[in-house]
Order: sequence, then structure tokens, then C-alpha cells
Amino acid sequence: MVVASHRNAQLKINLGAIAQNVKNEVSRLPGGTQMFAVVKANGYGHGAVPVAKTAAENGATGFCVAVLDEALELRQAGLDQPILVLGITEPKDAVLASENNVSLSVGSLSWLQESTNDLQEQTKQLKIHLAIDSGMSRIGFIEDEEFVAANDYLNDHQAEFEVEGMFTHFASADTAQTDYFNYQVGRFNHLKSLLRVEPKYIHVANTATSLFHEACHSDLVRFGIGIYGLNPSSAPGATDLVPPFEIKPALSLTTALSFVKQIHKGSGVSYGSTYVAEGDEWIGTVPVGYADGWQRSLQGFEVKVGDIYCPIVGRICMDQFMVKLPNELPVGTPVELISANPTAKNSLKAAADKIGTIHYEVACLFTSRLPRIYY
Repeated sequence: MVVASHRNAQLKINLGAIAQNVKNEVSRLPGGTQMFAVVKANGYGHGAVPVAKTAAENGATGFCVAVLDEALELRQAGLDQPILVLGITEPKDAVLASENNVSLSVGSLSWLQESTNDLQEQTKQLKIHLAIDSGMSRIGFIEDEEFVAANDYLNDHQAEFEVEGMFTHFASADTAQTDYFNYQVGRFNHLKSLLRVEPKYIHVANTATSLFHEACHSDLVRFGIGIYGLNPSSAPGATDLVPPFEIKPALSLTTALSFVKQIHKGSGVSYGSTYVAEGDEWIGTVPVGYADGWQRSLQGFEVKVGDIYCPIVGRICMDQFMVKLPNELPVGTPVELISANPTAKNSLKAAADKIGTIHYEVACLFTSRLPRIYY
């Protein structure tokens, strides 16, 4: 998708906020604990490379991504720190990962077996992290027998594989309820007791685990949503847990009114006329739509026009939406769709609450058509 540089609409990313969030997390880690910045999904919509560079300059010692291509993007940008791909990569790409010094997650014995021949033929050694399914039911070893067999296989194929880590991911570290979290800790510790190899890192801490479960040791912290100043405990309708330090949101979304007109009683607004004017009303058009990641379900959400919060009326279109203005305002009046102020009525969390999701999803859906402006 082309970047719309000839339209006044942009995501503004405060790299100073990201730097401070990283510094605050690093400063509270136990001695010897590493922090890997999670920059998958284009840095949760913030821009992977600028975020990664800022994180590295402020204490991050490595990176986590979701797919191999994201790791290669960081390498092409000149970043030489360790990188772990958290998702499952196809065995045929093991050599490519090795050539670029990228570590891969492995969750089955068959994956090791399928990738061995290519690594042998190219005389390459691949760094791997053993993924443990302790209760997410997503990826990873779950049965004792297969895990032990994989350990034995790795001991027999040390020329092809370096076991750099062993890890799991918690399903409920972001909530006050700890029963399932403790169950997963137990499952992970059980499989850890079966290890016959010696990983460099044993890691279990995502952002929520690091912030809310100090007793759970991890050799490295996979710090994700906290980098961007967003509380991982943010499920709609739930009570948020309070982080041990202030995290500062880094993202805002701004634009300006592109058109202003007065409509009259009975006039419908947008597709389906889901909003009908009750009298003479001033309507402003905003040049952002669902093709930019501004979801149709945000109809009724209030955005800030100048200094006034105005409701979105009518259905959000692919490239535009309309707001009800208190009076005639000039074309070009600034519009703030998302505020970096976490208490604002149009914060990222407020938008997520409006549509019944989490702020992770809202941030990740902003498309490349919106320019990212860094400051």
C-alpha cells in the first residue's frame, strides 16, 4: 500500500516516550537479566526499525519478532543484536535464518528432523529456542516423551543446532487471577526438569509477567506492549492492574477537517443513512477511513476537533468519515483521532473499549498508508 504523503493524516510516534519506557524497565531488572524488545507486527504499528533502534540505544540487548521476514528487515537495517522469531518458521528456511544469525523457535521433534539435512548440506548451525506449550495451546512441546526425544536428538546433532533458549508464554499474566498462571508455571517447570541440554536462556516473562509477577524468574524479558506505553492489563470491562512504573504512550493519530458543510433536517449521513439530522447541523469530513485501519465500528466515538470532542456520525467509509460539529469550523481545523494522553477521551484504550477489543489490536491495524512521523 502506498504511503499517503499528500494528505494531512499521520501517526506521530514519540521516540522519547519509547526510550523512557525501555530505560524504566531495564533499570528494574535483576542483575544479568537481558531485555529483548518485541517489535513484531511493525512494532505494534509504531514502526519496527525506528523502535528497535531506539530500544537498543536505551538498554535492549536483543529483539523478538513473529516471522522470519521481520527479523530480516532488522538485519537489513543494520541491527546486529540477537533476534528471536517467536512463531514457527518453515524448516526449509532454517539455513536462511542461520546465515542471518537469527534464532528460531522450535516446538516439535519433526521440525528438527526436517531441517537437519539442509543444515548439514550447507554446514550451518542454527540457534534455536525450545517452545513449551504450558497452557496457551498455541505452539510448543506439550508431551514429556516428545520433549525428551527432542533433547536426545539435539545432543546427537550439536553441529546443526545450538540450543540458545527454552521459553513459554502465559495466557493470563495480565489479570489479577493467578490460578491458571500458577498452573502454567508448574507445567513449564516440569518440562524444564526433563532437560538434557543446557540452554543459555530460560525465559517466561512477557511484558505482563515482568510487570506483575516479580517472583517468576526469567533470564530475559520479552518486553512488548510496555515499550509503546500501553498497559498489558487492558481487557474491556476488567480492572486494570497497575504497572510498577509510569508507562508513557508513544502514538497519536492526527489529521484535519477536509470539508465542512451544513445539512438540514432529514438529511442522512454516509452509507445506509444510519444517522439522520434532526435539524440544521454542521458536519465535518475527516480524510481517514477503514483502509487506514480506522474501523467502521468506531461510529459514535468522539474525536477532538480543535479543542472540542465531536462524535463520529454515520458509517465510517473506506477513506473518510464524518463528525457532528458544534458550529461552523474552517477547513483545516486540526483533528486528533488518537491522543497520546492515556486519560483522554480519545486515547488508544478508549478507542479499544468503544469497539470491545484491546489497544494492541487497534494499534496493529493502522496501515502503511498512514505516514509515521517520528519525534
